[in-house]
Amino acid sequence: MSITSPITITLILYAALAGAYLLVVPAAVYAYLNSRWYVASSFERGFMYFLMFFFLPGMIVLAPFLNFRPKPRQIEN
Repeated sequence: MSITSPITITLILYAALAGAYLLVVPAAVYAYLNSRWYVASSFERGFMYFLMFFFLPGMIVLAPFLNFRPKPRQIEN
């Protein structure tokens, strides 16, 4: 089976698309959500919910490894 056979090209393409759908794009969405969550407009928040729904399988795969809890407040005396 050479690298130029149609089956090999198809398998490589499916693996690349699956990796992008399950790992790459959800990581970018997590970074976007982390930076814009508290300052987003209503339209942008709806877009965020759409991204979460559309990439939900990848979000579930990455969720155990990420922690986006709010930072503790600094209380001045």
